Order: sequence, then structure tokens, then C-alpha cells
Amino acid sequence: MSPRPRTRSGRARPDDAGGAEGLLGPPAGWTVVGARRSLLVHRRSLAVTLIALMIAVVIGAVSLATGTFRVSASELLDVLGGGGELMARFMILDQRLPRWTAALTVGGMLAVSGTVFQSVARNPLGSPDVVGFTRGATTGALLALITLGGGIVSTGTGALLGGAATAVVVIVLTMRRGAGGDGLVLAGIAVGQMLSSLNDYLLASTDVESAEAAKTWQYGSLNAITWGAARPLLVTAALLVPLGLAISREGGVLETGDDTAAALGSRARRTRVVLIGYGVVLASACVTATGPIGFLALAAPQVARRLSRVSGLGVLPSFGVGAALLTLSDLVAGRLLSPFQIPVGLITSAVGGFYLMWLVGPGRTRRPMSHSS
Repeated sequence: MSPRPRTRSGRARPDDAGGAEGLLGPPAGWTVVGARRSLLVHRRSLAVTLIALMIAVVIGAVSLATGTFRVSASELLDVLGGGGELMARFMILDQRLPRWTAALTVGGMLAVSGTVFQSVARNPLGSPDVVGFTRGATTGALLALITLGGGIVSTGTGALLGGAATAVVVIVLTMRRGAGGDGLVLAGIAVGQMLSSLNDYLLASTDVESAEAAKTWQYGSLNAITWGAARPLLVTAALLVPLGLAISREGGVLETGDDTAAALGSRARRTRVVLIGYGVVLASACVTATGPIGFLALAAPQVARRLSRVSGLGVLPSFGVGAALLTLSDLVAGRLLSPFQIPVGLITSAVGGFYLMWLVGPGRTRRPMSHSS
């Protein structure tokens, strides 16, 4: 979904998405929405987004109704409608619903962050957890947890500062190459490994009680999520996802390469910095609430691209697929060894490992990093 460019007279002019067809009508697979300020909506991407979100809602219903405390479908609807017994209302509204809400928003925002970094790097491995930005946010959050005793404000500030500092270091290291491509991935991996060692040192140098609490958080978990953490995530997603739609066109142009982007009137360096900053904020917000959840930002954008077959930053389909994957992973984490709760980060890491093995397995041909169909 991207704004349709117009001339001063108000007529639509051709662009990359439609070429000469922009004067005759929308390109194949796209729909024009709006009159004075029209938008080009990719129908397949919209369908993928809606189906993925519907899957996440169905998984959410299963999560709300099952577990050690089970309720029937009618009881679930009664509670969601404002009725129900006190115990059922507590378990569903105060325990399970904020957890599902966090899974939905964190999964979606991590996937959007992943598609942004993969677009900037023009590399399918350019996700925030692979290139070190998530580890930087984790380092900042760990420092806040260990030195300041945690808290949503201090942990969030630490995660944001840690992720931003990591981004600055990686950009400086790759400045001569334009802060993109394989150089970004390699520099990010190197910085990420150093930060991983620093995180281990922080855990080893603190007292046992703080280390255990921080180590559990470091795996990435939704087990203790309350509305105090879920509400800020909802607000963050409501603010940042539309912003991603607004900058998606510039990100799509950037994927064509710096020279082509400059020829099309895009300021490649500024756009890249804005996109990296946007992706860091998304990843840091997620790390603050749940800890680092691995591989989701790597796999979800690629699955979304394969399903939607759209060029540019697929913000909406990535959000939908990420939300569906994390809600499903959290359902498995919560029910696999019930009543014991597995950190959801272990599930997503296992799924991500299988995905990578499938991606590079026998019979798979290497495809260039491209968002076109």
C-alpha cells in the first residue's frame, strides 16, 4: 500500500509500480482507494494480511479458552461480553487476554522491523536479531535490570538506548559502503557477537537472584505479561505501523540501489538512516516488553513476501504474518508442557532454525534479494 504520486494539476503520474499504466489505471493486482488523496492498495497483500490476522484471532480464542483452567465457547463469549464468573473473568481478561494482545503486537512489530532491515541491507539475513540490533537493545535492558532493578520505564529506556547505540556503531563501521548491503550484515553480526559476550559477562558478574531473573527474561517470554505491558505495546503499534506505511515507498525505492534511488529523486543516505532508526525503535519496544524473541523478524517478512508477491516494504502482510506466527508459537509454548510454561523465544528459535535449514537445503536454489514477483 503506497500513496499514488500526482502532478500539480492533480492527475496521477506514472511511477515504478505502474509505469505507463499509471495514466490509464492501476497496475494489475492493485486497487485505487480514495478520491482526493488516492492510495494504491495491493489486493493480494491485503488478503494475506486479513487472513493472517484472522488466524491470529482464532489462535487467540483457543488460547483464551484452553489451559489448566478451561472454559467452553459460550462461557468465553459470556466473559468477553462483560458477564461470566469471577474466576473465569480473572483468568481470561487479566491473565490470558493481555498475553495474547502482547503476542499479536510484538509478533507484528518484530516482523515489520525485520522487513525494514532486510530492505535496507538488501539481504534476507538482515533482520535485527541477526545484525545485532536486538542484542544491543538487550544489553541496554540488562544494564537497566541489573543496576536499576528493572521497571518498564528504565528497561524501555535502556533497550532503546542500547539499540540506538548499536545502530550508530554499525552505521559508522559501514559508512564507506553506504551502510547497506552485505557490509551491514557482516558488521552487525560482528558487533552482535561482541554484545552477546558482554551480556554473558553482565549475567555472570551480578548476584544470583538478579542473574536468574535477567536470564529468564533474556530467552524471550510472554509468561508474565500484564495489561501494564500490553497497553503500551498496543499504543506503540498503533503509532508506528501507520508510520511504516508512510515511509514504505521510500524504502522500496532504496532497494533498487543507491544510484537508481538517487536518479528517482530519493536521498538514499537519509532514507537509510530513517529506516534503521524506525526498525530499532520497533525492535527495542518489543525487547522491553518480552525480552529478545529470536528468528521471528528473520522468517516472518520472507514468508509474507512469498505469500503476497509484492514489491517494496510489505508492512501490512509482514505485520499479519508475524502476529500469526508469534500467537501460534506462544500457544505451543504455553500448552506443550502444561502446566509448565516454556519461554516463547525457545519455540521461535527452533522454528527459525528449521526454516533456515529448509531455505538452504537440497534442491533449493539461491535467489537474489528482491521484493518483486
